[in-house]
Amino acid sequence: MDPQLATRAEGLRILEGFVPRMGRHYASGRNYDRGPGQHRDVSCLSPYLRRRLVTEKEVVAAALAEHGPENAEKFVQEVLWRGYFKGWLERRPSVWSDYVTGLKADLATLDLDRNLRKRIERAESGSTGLDCFDAWAQELVETGYLHNHARMWFASIWIFTLELPWRIGADFFYRHLLDGDPASNTCSWRWVAGLHTRGRTYEAQAWNIAKFTENRFAPSDADLAADTEGLQDQEPEGLPDVQPLRKVTEPAAGVPTALLLTEDDCVLDQFDLAPLNIRATATLATSHLRSRLAVADHVTTFEETALKELADRLGQSAEPMRAGVPEDLALWAETASVQQIAMPYAPTGPLSDWIAKARPALATKGIALTEWRREWDALIWSHATAGFFKVKKKIPEILHQAGLS
Repeated sequence: MDPQLATRAEGLRILEGFVPRMGRHYASGRNYDRGPGQHRDVSCLSPYLRRRLVTEKEVVAAALAEHGPENAEKFVQEVLWRGYFKGWLERRPSVWSDYVTGLKADLATLDLDRNLRKRIERAESGSTGLDCFDAWAQELVETGYLHNHARMWFASIWIFTLELPWRIGADFFYRHLLDGDPASNTCSWRWVAGLHTRGRTYEAQAWNIAKFTENRFAPSDADLAADTEGLQDQEPEGLPDVQPLRKVTEPAAGVPTALLLTEDDCVLDQFDLAPLNIRATATLATSHLRSRLAVADHVTTFEETALKELADRLGQSAEPMRAGVPEDLALWAETASVQQIAMPYAPTGPLSDWIAKARPALATKGIALTEWRREWDALIWSHATAGFFKVKKKIPEILHQAGLS
């Protein structure tokens, strides 16, 4: 996928092309990983959904209109998984902060442990000797994408067969995936490791890999770990209590405003910006916040292209900014002589962490930080307190409240 094509027009083109396959074809073929350039049974819209160049509501509406609720059921469920994971992490933000702290400790250990460093280098470069795993590692680094089934197999092999730290594997994904999302990535790795649904792991099995790669790969049972006991003992306190959703203050009309564009929502033109007294606009580059290690160039290019295209669509002359010293956000807003910053809601993750560090300086200068949070998110997140089944039962209600049924 060319990161230079990170535009809404390209996302809508991909959506239109996949609409005929969102029904029974998707339900029967979605688990097959046919290799780079052959992912015809899945939409490959995830990099666009991640940045909301195309929205989940638009995608679900297209599936329902073409195939009806019964035939589109599986596709709709898979789209809502993204919202479920985001909501689950919103309700348990300490899981994210524990991941960040744990990753820092894992990377410190890596700096000191030469043997572990060599093992991880072999895994990330695709030179373990296990053909399927090596091919997936190379595809990820080269293309920024992996089929979802391959991601599950890869994570399982990383954790249970290669016995490598799960957070470093999650970081490897997050640094390279064009659709890298703090919630989906963290929760998926935790799910494979038996931490999300405690004690229930995902086991990479030889027959399953052979079947769903159509024998492109045929590992033997001996190649894969027989013991896939979960890592729940690493978190003896269990899951934290569910927290209420963070309150949001929306932008006030007529107030001198600085518009801050981020990759969390690249269709801000769907909000009513006309009442805002916009005095300054900036695009905020944040991909480098994903990791202490180097983030892939294709990820940063995708973000840069998407933000520039958003500013052009809005007709705004935007100053390019990079999320560096958090206090600089207040200096920018003060220089622009504004009273509020308006931005899309930043879900739990590295940008949210950075914004939290910027808030005190903004408050000192009397500058309000305001956000738009979509109704779609609120509808799903209110139910994301346990497993996906709770959200799944509520899908008809969610769709009705969203105006899709």
